[in-house]
Amino acid sequence: MQPRIIPPCSHTLHYLLGLLLTVLAVTAQAGAHRSGFELPLPPENLSFGEDYVPTVFITGSNRGIGLAFAEYYAGQGWRVIATCRKPDSADALNALAARYPETLTIEQLDVTDFPRVDALARQYAGQPIDLLLHNAGISGGSANQVFGKMDFDVYSKVLQVNVVAPLKISEAFFEHVQMSRDKKIMTVSSSEGSITMAKQPRLYFYRASKAALNMEMKNLALKLKRRGITVGMVNPGMTDTDFMAGLPKSILRPAGDAASDMARNIDGMTVDTTGAFLEADGSPLPW
Repeated sequence: MQPRIIPPCSHTLHYLLGLLLTVLAVTAQAGAHRSGFELPLPPENLSFGEDYVPTVFITGSNRGIGLAFAEYYAGQGWRVIATCRKPDSADALNALAARYPETLTIEQLDVTDFPRVDALARQYAGQPIDLLLHNAGISGGSANQVFGKMDFDVYSKVLQVNVVAPLKISEAFFEHVQMSRDKKIMTVSSSEGSITMAKQPRLYFYRASKAALNMEMKNLALKLKRRGITVGMVNPGMTDTDFMAGLPKSILRPAGDAASDMARNIDGMTVDTTGAFLEADGSPLPW
């Protein structure tokens, strides 16, 4: 008689799968360390005197919230590295740079141009970056993400800008952040990336990209915590930007208010709260 094989219950399968993934992750980490791929530890004996000027590196600084962030941090006396795709046509950003010629620098950067990302990282080698601020993002346009007539080329672009680029830039500038005083990597996310809060179908590309971005940054927070780097996500709320074009101005808040609220939340985050996903008022957003 053949022995009867009793299939394991689903809970057992889930447990075994989780155990296998944990073993693989630990093995990969150990292999990375042996192969020389473990991330370097911060330099020893770093000191920051009273005359230390913190630096922020911002993506997508030519308009909207990115421009408001640049203005906010410049006004706070920070050194600002403001990046955008087309500096020559970024009139408002150039005007801001003229107001802060000693502290605000404009750099050309398309966040999907990885050779340019690497070139900028080399250009600023040895420069501490206290706050690496991922602001650049695209929505994909509502007309392109209607079920039944999806434009999947647009979807790929949204994912490249909103998800892949922040991870690439974080990797390229990780050592700059590690040598700074504040040690923060922050991302402008969105409540649209909250799976719990999704009650109606809309913006498939944008929502999916922000949900993926949140998981990506949560993962990065776990990776970099022991190096003293704080990683977080902040939500601007309903803000008067191109993303909200067509909505009544009465329900939108100025970009400057959104930037200052998010800056306050960023300032309040520590390595103990790394991985947080915060609403504009500082309250945690559900995943």
